[in-house]
Amino acid sequence: MPARLDVYQCKHCGNIAEILHGGVCTMTCCGEPMQLLREGTTDGALEKHVPVIEKTADGYKVKVGAVAHPMADDHYIEWIELIADGISYTRFLKPGDAPEAEFCVKADKVTAREFCNKHGQWKAEL
Repeated sequence: MPARLDVYQCKHCGNIAEILHGGVCTMTCCGEPMQLLREGTTDGALEKHVPVIEKTADGYKVKVGAVAHPMADDHYIEWIELIADGISYTRFLKPGDAPEAEFCVKADKVTAREFCNKHGQWKAEL
């Protein structure tokens, strides 16, 4: 059953959907159920995929990996999402961008998620 902020991907066409309102349906695309993305379930290097969250004077800075993730045409971070006290903020990236994002928000609890086009979704909490 899809829950709020779950992320699903179609294994055929690559469509990705984030749930805004949970329900009882099965997420489908291309005539088949979509795959619920689980963080850190691929063989990607942890030091290049786990988000690093830094509290700043204005909010939070999220860098992808303790070692900067590649941002090449064939291997890059598609987005970084910060969930701050239950509110979602997203920064979309493209090849050549720095694998980081700043979010000017105040929050007591934050979770950062990122999506690598080759190694899937990863997260960290602060």
